This record gives sequence, C-alpha cells and structure tokens, in this order.
Amino acid sequence: MEEAALQKSISRAPKTTPLWRHVRKEWKLYSFLLIPVIYFIVFKYAPMIGNIIAFRKYRGGPNIFGTEWVGLHYFEMFWKDSAFWRAFYNTIFLSISYLIVRFPVTLIFALLLNELRSIKVKKFVQTVSYLPHFISMVIVVGMIKEMVSLTGPINTLLGYLGIEKISFIQQPDWFPTLYITSGIWQGLGWGTILYLAAMTAINTELYEAAKVDGASRFRRAWHVTIPGILPTIMVLLILDIGGIMHSNFEKVLLLYNPLTYETGDVLSTYVYRMGIGGRDGIGGNFSYATAVGLFEGVVGLILVTMANFVSKKTTKTSLW
Repeated sequence: MEEAALQKSISRAPKTTPLWRHVRKEWKLYSFLLIPVIYFIVFKYAPMIGNIIAFRKYRGGPNIFGTEWVGLHYFEMFWKDSAFWRAFYNTIFLSISYLIVRFPVTLIFALLLNELRSIKVKKFVQTVSYLPHFISMVIVVGMIKEMVSLTGPINTLLGYLGIEKISFIQQPDWFPTLYITSGIWQGLGWGTILYLAAMTAINTELYEAAKVDGASRFRRAWHVTIPGILPTIMVLLILDIGGIMHSNFEKVLLLYNPLTYETGDVLSTYVYRMGIGGRDGIGGNFSYATAVGLFEGVVGLILVTMANFVSKKTTKTSLW
C-alpha cells in the first residue's frame, strides 16, 4: 500500500525538464548570460527589423520604416550599377586572396611555435606576435602610410638601390598588396591562439609513439598534430569563408582613397558611401544602402552554410 501511494504521489508531482532543473539549481551562473543575451537582442537582432526599408522608400521623418512600398526597386538599381559590381568583385578578390595567404601562414606559424622547446623564447615570440593585434586600426593605417610614403623608409631604400620611387597609396595596383601584407602582420600571432590551445589537448603518447617509430619532427607534425587539430582548422575555415563578404571595413576606409577605388572599394565601404555620403556626396540613400547590405548578408549566409555542409560531409566537423 505504501509503495502504491508513493508511486501515485510521484506521478502527481509537476514534471520539470533536466535543463530547467539545472537552471534553477545554477541560476547564479546562468545569470552571467543575461548581459550578452540582452546585447545580442538589442544590437544584433532588433536592428534587423530595419531591413524592411530595403523594400520601402525611406525619407527623413517620423516613419522610420519608410513612406511607401517599392518592392525590389533598389535591388534592381544596384544590380545595374557598375560601381556595385566593382565593389563586389573587389570584396571577393581581397577576401579570398587574404584567406589563401593568411590561413596557411597562421597554421604554419602555430606549428612552428608548438615545436619551440624553450619556454622563454616561445613566450617572447608569442608576445611580440600578439602585440600588433592590440594596436588601434587608425595607428596601424598611419604606420602603413608612413612606411610607404614617398619619403618613407621603403622608398628611401628604393632610391638607394637606384629604383624609381613608387607612390604606393595612390596606385590601385598596390592596394591589395598593402591590404594583405599588413593584415598578416597584424593578425598573425592572434590567429594562432586557438590552434595552440587545440594542440595542448593532443595526447602526448602519440608523439612518443611516433618518435619511437622514427618519425621526424615534420612527420610528427603532419601525422599527429594536424589530424589532432583538424576540427579546429575546419571550424575556423568555415567562419572565414562565411566572412568573405565582410572585408575589414575600418581598415579599407582609412587606407583607400578615390584614386584606389578601382581595387580598394569593397561592399562595406560602398554601403557606407551610399548610405552616409550618398551618390556624388548629395544626401544619403538609406534604402539603397540597406538593399546592398541585405544582399551582402544573404550571400554570406549562403557561403557559410555551404562551407558547413561540405565540411560535415568530408571531415564530419561542422558548426551545426
């Protein structure tokens, strides 16, 4: 009788999911999520409502969602705009070129750091390589301009060698080189952090077994280290592919000028000029800029989804 009564009381007790019970128990820890969640809702998700003006004509006034419905009018406008396609091509070219160069260089640098046996030397190299990441972008671009100016050290060296000085900042052909090389210098050390963290999780017995079998350092890195951090490599690659459409806006804006629009103008700066500066500097076409920005975001979503699908099928590693 007592057992039957106990079973009956248990069946009447309110059912709660394990997750909810864990939240109630550890509510103090979960409270730390409150600020990040509010941040993403307010500054990331809520502003997405403003994408409606890509389909409506926006004019300054009380109606922040536009005055009249125009459908795909602004999409047709940028689809026929040669300046948009120039910015689109520049975005793809700069991002892919930077990815092709930076991704393997960062991985190789992380592997080399992992092979250093002296802790002091390793920490020194890491510190020196991390520092450029913490320098303000304004200062970085200022340093670049001083280095490549006509009176800077690079042109001074060219003059000593009898080579004609080059106006790097004013020549469109040199913009991709400046963008990629400066980006590698600034982000090389910082990009190795996740790789080095993943390497610490690799079982050291695998290295010992490979060493006993006569494997050289290169072989141990190729057959032990790289397979051990392959999930991290694929996740970072997926994120990088998803960010192809989003070039470094601040850096490009500070580095380019009207003379280098041909190779330096990207979608983010194009949206900025259309939305804030407007065409020919007359007013701001916010609806047009929103349409271009929405197109940019959709293409980025498609790219990251495709990369995630391919990674999941080939390496069994994915973001979702």
